[in-house]
Amino acid sequence: MQHSAELPTISLVIAAYREEKVILERLKNASLLDYPSDKLEIIIGVDGNEDLTGDLVRTFNDSAINLIQFPVRRGKASVLNDCIPQAKGEIIVLSDANTMMDRDSLRQLVKHFQNPKVGGVCDKLILTDCLSGKNIDGMYWRYENFLKRCEGKLGTLLGVNGAIYAIRKDLYAPIPSNAIIDDFLIGMRIHLKGFRLHYENAAIAREETASSIDSEFHRRARIGAGGFQSLAWLWPLLNPLKGRVSFAFWSHKVLRWVGPALLIAAMGSNIVLSTSPFYMRVLLIHEMFYLSAVLGLWFLHGNRWQKFARIPAMFVSMNAALLVGFGRFLSGIKSGTWKRTERPIEEIENREPEPVSHVR
Repeated sequence: MQHSAELPTISLVIAAYREEKVILERLKNASLLDYPSDKLEIIIGVDGNEDLTGDLVRTFNDSAINLIQFPVRRGKASVLNDCIPQAKGEIIVLSDANTMMDRDSLRQLVKHFQNPKVGGVCDKLILTDCLSGKNIDGMYWRYENFLKRCEGKLGTLLGVNGAIYAIRKDLYAPIPSNAIIDDFLIGMRIHLKGFRLHYENAAIAREETASSIDSEFHRRARIGAGGFQSLAWLWPLLNPLKGRVSFAFWSHKVLRWVGPALLIAAMGSNIVLSTSPFYMRVLLIHEMFYLSAVLGLWFLHGNRWQKFARIPAMFVSMNAALLVGFGRFLSGIKSGTWKRTERPIEEIENREPEPVSHVR
């Protein structure tokens, strides 16, 4: 472990939009991080003066915290473009307002910058239940983290977890103001500049999952639209001459983004070929798969048999969201503003009261 004198200066930059319910808890978490106080500054960029987020930041008694309040909402990309040039740290750590970082996460991230070829470091994000706080990482998210570990070892890590990641300040360049998935774009630009993007399994951040299917679907559709959008800026990395990075980009991201089109083509081909007894059986299996997905999404909540339909439900839901995202991309993306994923407590507060029944 590096001695305090050897540690680089860090600017922890958090872009916040209407986060009055969690911002004080987030600041408390940041203030307890195990890092020398004289080498850490915390910048909170509040996107639009629409609630009490900025006022609450001002009440937090910590000289390391620097509030940058923007009067008009413009989007996260614009907040980062304005906040990062004002940062004093050699290393910029970007995080979200609803993310809680383990105490030693900063030290785990910055240790890799001793290698001059490393331009950025990504953390391990753990998804937690809002009520119990327990780890509820699903199979898909465990698989994603596994891929990140493997890609990190090969030097082909694709993007970062927006919850917490670190980059060298001098590698940051302003991103387009309408960028949707800023974390992916910033991380992939590390490769464009010829530096390595590393994955650190011991740098841990925790974040609550979306509390409803609708919230998660909206989030995935937004990411899908942002994925197609990012190709306009990251297309040089698709060049096979980029070697492993190009292969990983094509296989892990691009093929996933065009997955809905491939699935539609597969179903259409299966229908055309169903005059054959063999393909008629394949079509039946095809239909059963999608039926199980529908059951998993809508009719089996709370049922112990739901787990058997969870994988097809997740698969179909993700690809449907990508298809919606592609439609949004085609319709034109003019703004980088984002819709917050409602926290579970907010959904309860905003829910219409149910009629009271007197029947017992």
